[in-house]
Amino acid sequence: MHEHQFRKQNQITNPFTYALELGYYAGLIWGGVLWIFYWLRFTKVVPGFLLEPFFKHEFLKTTAGQIAGWLSFIAFSVIASLIYVMLFRKLKGPWPGIAYGIVWWAVLFVALNPWLRLTDPVKKMSWDTNISEVCIFILWGLFIGYTIAQEFTDEKLREPKKLTG
Repeated sequence: MHEHQFRKQNQITNPFTYALELGYYAGLIWGGVLWIFYWLRFTKVVPGFLLEPFFKHEFLKTTAGQIAGWLSFIAFSVIASLIYVMLFRKLKGPWPGIAYGIVWWAVLFVALNPWLRLTDPVKKMSWDTNISEVCIFILWGLFIGYTIAQEFTDEKLREPKKLTG
């Protein structure tokens, strides 16, 4: 085995840059799914719901508002990934990520909603909207948590490969 291959194989991942990149892709992918769900009318929550305190609701319904919302979800995902990698990167398996997504849904839609008015109250939203939003946040959390778990807890990746002869 060449020295360069050995060094690259045993390289330690920088948690900060890894979280930035992962958060970007999590926001890009799952923010896109949010937008598709809104477009298909699975949910009545506008993709830019995180921007409700800063922009008029009518603007967030426009294409420009929806793109701004997608960008805000990417930024939110980067922050959420940084928090996860700093606090929970040693947790193994998919369940911590699933729980992370549920907690974020509860924080945004239940705990902070009365003050920030990001969406209608959960009790006033349809079952379709609530189920769609919870499912997206579960999958988003799973994407972040399990990806981080695989990177920082899978020791097989760091073991030198045995040469077969």
